[in-house]
This record gives sequence, C-alpha cells and structure tokens, in this order.
Amino acid sequence: MEREELTRYLDQLLDAGRFRDYCPNGLQVEGRREVRRLVAGVSATQALLDEAVHRDADAILVHHGWFWRGEDGRITGIRKRRLQTLLGDEISLIAYHLPLDDHAEFGNNAQLARRLGWLADGRFAEQDLGWLGRPDQPTTVGALADRVAGALRREPLLVGDRQRPVSRVGWCSGAAQGLFEQAIASGVDLYLSGEISEQTVHLSRESGVAYLSAGHHATERYGVLALAGHLAERFGLDCQFVDIDNPV
Repeated sequence: MEREELTRYLDQLLDAGRFRDYCPNGLQVEGRREVRRLVAGVSATQALLDEAVHRDADAILVHHGWFWRGEDGRITGIRKRRLQTLLGDEISLIAYHLPLDDHAEFGNNAQLARRLGWLADGRFAEQDLGWLGRPDQPTTVGALADRVAGALRREPLLVGDRQRPVSRVGWCSGAAQGLFEQAIASGVDLYLSGEISEQTVHLSRESGVAYLSAGHHATERYGVLALAGHLAERFGLDCQFVDIDNPV
C-alpha cells in the first residue's frame, strides 16, 4: 500500500490529532512511497533501524520515535547515524506516542489489561491517559504482582503489603508514576506503571496503596505489536515485530 494511505489510516484510527504530546505523531521521516514490509518495535533505536535494513523493510512503526520536545535539535553523532540509516535505505519512520497509549483496543494500556485479566471501567488524569478497573477474580497485591511477572516476563518492583486484598486497580504504561496520587484519589488498591521515582515509595507507604513498577519497555511492548498485527490482517502487509530488549 502507499505510504500516505497507511499514515492517513493510522492517524484516523488512533485519533492522533486529539493529543497534546511531547513529539510529532505519525510520519516522522519520509521513505519510499510503497510500503510492503513493515518492521515494528517499541523504540526507534539504532538496533531496530539496523534490523529493519537487514529485513529489507519499507517502513518502521514505533511507540517511541524522535524529535522530542526540549531535545537538542542538531543532527550530529548518534542522531546523524540514525537518520542516515533511514535516508540511506529510504525507510519511513512512523511513530505514535500518547495515541498508542490511549487507544481502546490497540493501545498499550488496553493490551496490558488484556494480558493481566483486568476489566477496564474508567479513566482518570489529563487527557484520560490513566485507566481504572478491576481484576477478573478476587486477588491480593502479592498474587497480582506474580501475575504481572508472568505476563510481562519481568519481575516488577513492588512497594506495598503483599497480603492486601485488591478490588480496584489503576494503571498507565511507561513513565506515568506522576499519576500515582491521582490514582490514589480515584480509590484504587494498587497502581501499576512502568517506572518509579523516589517520592513514589513515600506515597505508597503513607497512603497504603500498593505500587507496581513493571518496566517502561515491558509495559509498552504490546501496543505496537497489536497494531502491527491489525495492519497485517487488514491490509495484507508483511509486519514483523522486533523486540529489542531493554531492562528499564
């Protein structure tokens, strides 16, 4: 399919224009006009770009693209090498940040809920980025942490009482530890995000609400995977997901 047809479809599907984001969403680097093979991954790192070249991809689809607000805009060093890799092989870079966190079916938070057996029933925080819901069965903080470890293939960092019953959960993938206080105000027993900050521990201890830091990469692996699968099914594209491991 043509590049413009693909990006137009994704912009509409993810309602990209609705979000106040920290980076441009959609087509970030223009490559060849026709897209037959697409490589998908979490972040547009050099390792992913090299893999796309090796696989003869026409486009790359990621959650973490480039041109972040506040970054040094000069194309030197690592940035030069990355951009040179794409332009040299005429590979397009397509990225969706907050739109891919938010989407009700293919988003990171929707896919987390699916894998963890959580039933979403509400949203909170600015732009409705935080999700609220309940586990699919009676559980405790400890049992839920174990389930997260198994589902995401990563041992989460847990702050809280493992024996505490959990009937309400809140979550937001990636670096959303800043939403923890709003999640507490929403009445959750446990909140999950990818990262954790020093003050997060104190909020958990003083509120009694458990906090799970399950990894930025681990919590945002499944949105782009689901979206690539959808593109393969709908348009017959050759979509290949490449997971570049990241311990954070």
